[in-house]
Amino acid sequence: MRIVALLAAVLALTACSVQGGSSGGGGGAYPSHPVEFTVPTQAGGSTDLITRALGRSLEQPLGEQAVVVNKPGANGKIAGRDVFGGAPDGYRVAVMPQSLFSIGPLMVADPDAIKLDEMTFVKGLTVEDYVLVVPANSPVRGVADLAAAGRIAYGTTGAGTGSQLSQALLFGLAKVPSAPVPFDGGGPLLNALLGGKVNAGSLQIAEAYKQIEAGTIRPLMVFGEKRVEALPNVPTATELGFQIVVDQRRFVAAPAGLPPDVRNKLAGAIDQAVASPEYNQTLRTNYIARWDANGDQVRQQLTDSLEKFRGMTQRLGVNLTG
Repeated sequence: MRIVALLAAVLALTACSVQGGSSGGGGGAYPSHPVEFTVPTQAGGSTDLITRALGRSLEQPLGEQAVVVNKPGANGKIAGRDVFGGAPDGYRVAVMPQSLFSIGPLMVADPDAIKLDEMTFVKGLTVEDYVLVVPANSPVRGVADLAAAGRIAYGTTGAGTGSQLSQALLFGLAKVPSAPVPFDGGGPLLNALLGGKVNAGSLQIAEAYKQIEAGTIRPLMVFGEKRVEALPNVPTATELGFQIVVDQRRFVAAPAGLPPDVRNKLAGAIDQAVASPEYNQTLRTNYIARWDANGDQVRQQLTDSLEKFRGMTQRLGVNLTG
């Protein structure tokens, strides 16, 4: 009788341990409570918009609430350090920018930089082009006007971002005296442009389009391979003679060591969320493209883009640390 009772207890415990088929914090089915998505910028920018749209479409396939938390600073490093230093249980993840890993290292040698091996890559999300804009009351109508405007204070969405790189390359090639003014994300930069605190700025299309449409800022060029459907009359940098193509990509990552079954459950739920009509309508409305990359492809993209941008700066002779 004792042996039978002991076997029954063991079987009951085994059944509890495998229920749901996924491991998570505290064991059992994943997820068993809300999943926190950390955004490395203030509210109002593209990353915040994308993450909130993802969260709304994610809750049904994930089976739990997706909570969005803003933690701005250092182009994502503050948020990344906070999330990736935590437990790899799938309950705290971050939506990270490509620029932190492909542009930041070109700006400064940071001994505390987040390494790729500190993350588990879950899914790619989006890709966007940058557009160079000036305040609507600016006398600048084109790049030639920038060269004649004297020293330019150009706003960026943060040090080490594609916003900074695109303008540093442009002003370096055009030989325009300039200095970067970093802000924490697209929202603060847009406010600085509207307030006349900077002469120009490079923003993602989603961050700039509504103000362009309202006539409060003026687009000069797009740093993409081809013209943007939303701005058909705005030329690309390459059309104007500047071989500059800089984009921003965003992806979901968790701390290194995330169990494969948890990663697969989260990635599968994200796949369903990004296929939803509501999510895709948000992207279309804000002129953002999907980036349907798996975790391994995200890692490869970060490695390749760092080498690409390093080659561009060396080939063009542009100093990004000045």
